[in-house]
Amino acid sequence: MTVTHIGIIGCGNISDAYFKGAARSQLIKVKACADLRHEAAQAKAELYGVQALSVEALLADPEIEIVINLTVPAAHAPVCMQVLNAGKHVYLEKPLSAQLAAAREVIALADSKGLRVGCAPDTFFGASHQAARRAIDEGRIGQAVGGTVAVLSHGMEHWHPNPEFFFKPGGGPILDLGPYYITQLVNMLGPVARVSGITTIGNPVRVVTSEPLKGTKIEVEVPTTVNGLLEFASGANVTLSASWDVWRHQRQPIEIYGTEGSLLVPDPNFFGGSPMISERDADWKALDITAHPFGVNNRTKGNGDPVADYRIVGVLDMASAIQQGRAHRASGKLALHVLEVLEAFERSSNEGRHIVIESQCERPAAVPLGEGEEVFGAAREVA
Repeated sequence: MTVTHIGIIGCGNISDAYFKGAARSQLIKVKACADLRHEAAQAKAELYGVQALSVEALLADPEIEIVINLTVPAAHAPVCMQVLNAGKHVYLEKPLSAQLAAAREVIALADSKGLRVGCAPDTFFGASHQAARRAIDEGRIGQAVGGTVAVLSHGMEHWHPNPEFFFKPGGGPILDLGPYYITQLVNMLGPVARVSGITTIGNPVRVVTSEPLKGTKIEVEVPTTVNGLLEFASGANVTLSASWDVWRHQRQPIEIYGTEGSLLVPDPNFFGGSPMISERDADWKALDITAHPFGVNNRTKGNGDPVADYRIVGVLDMASAIQQGRAHRASGKLALHVLEVLEAFERSSNEGRHIVIESQCERPAAVPLGEGEEVFGAAREVA
């Protein structure tokens, strides 16, 4: 394999994870970055030793094969269309788009041009989530019949330096954090068949308490509490609660119940953690995740807790898949299916009915066992 050259459009808060992840990889190399604010691109370019270009110049560079789109959700689809029309593959942060119709246009354009779309989250590649999937595939909990999801906090305005977009179209707990949870559910249980939900706005105005915008008021335009039910094509049904109106709770991120046992699955916002299994009525015991890649703690959160954070492995898998001629796991069609599911909660609440999910996706292939990116295929040393 040869090294795949990457461009990054959007040099905000999340871009550091991609720059750092790429710097550790032998499979890809970031060549250039761009941002509507050129000074932001210049700052990242100097920090990580890449070129700072205009968007147009980055897209014109024939050496760049994949562009990572890290713009705000409202710009996801338009920027993806630019990238695809420039003849390049695109990988982006979730969600695929702030609007389902625009997301469908992105996938249709990619298909017509023979190009690929990849989309975060790739946290389901993580050791804990793959170990949970493996336990299900091996029949250790029998047939999965039910489960619960809880993604509950009091929002982003107390820590993020510029949190307004979280409360605008494309944001909210269901579109910002929901992709991690729904993607992991599809990884374990397969695609969703239909959805029902009830949504509310807990507080119509949020006051920022983080710097540098402390005291700024944000008009909330999206639901901040969502409760719903997902029915999977496999027959399982799972309840979901997603809220930024909760100060404290004691619920597990994901629980899966089967005919022969139960699983506790760690926070799918990260790659590691300790999944637990109870087979029939036995005591809980930890699943062994050590044979799976992307599970060793490699970063410390702001509160001091260690976490496994390998964001960018979806790009590594996509780059390898292009060269190997196979399907990549964090695919655009998976992201489109997840987005339709997430939008269906508000549609169901507004229309007072179940919403049948129209998009189809394949359950992504399991990540091979191993220690790191070599599970995707080896590349020569970067010059």
